[in-house]
Amino acid sequence: MKMSAQLSASATAARAHQEMFAYWASLRRGASLPARVDLHPSSMKRLLPTVSLIDVVDQPRDYRLRLAGTGLYGVYGREITGRMIGDVYNTAASDYWRKELDKVVEERRPGVGVHSLAWRGTPHMSILWLRLPLASNGKDVDMILGYDAVVGAQSEGISGIRAA
Repeated sequence: MKMSAQLSASATAARAHQEMFAYWASLRRGASLPARVDLHPSSMKRLLPTVSLIDVVDQPRDYRLRLAGTGLYGVYGREITGRMIGDVYNTAASDYWRKELDKVVEERRPGVGVHSLAWRGTPHMSILWLRLPLASNGKDVDMILGYDAVVGAQSEGISGIRAA
């Protein structure tokens, strides 16, 4: 992928992140976090292929992928729905995700970043990720809404993010 196409794909990914964040923010009730029950797939239809819902498991804290959009199959090369973080990633990547997800849970604030897919043998690809806290009671994060935009040489067809 040429540099201009990469930049265009990154800009498209950033717009998708803004769209998902705005949708999540629209569900907040004052200081209360939105809950899973507040989410309506029809309101984020275009983004669904790389949306995930991540359960927060307590004692000890861990994370289970309750739902992974169909576009994520191509990223991971297999179905990851229902799997624990440690069953999806190698040790270094698992540690990275636990640290990032712990921040979302503890700070009750969205997290955003870039994660290389080098752990999967595709160092030319990265995920621009967004993780948004959800709380059944409005306060204690018990689920995380995820959105991933894949950028890199083979991103077309994986994430729905295409260079303009």
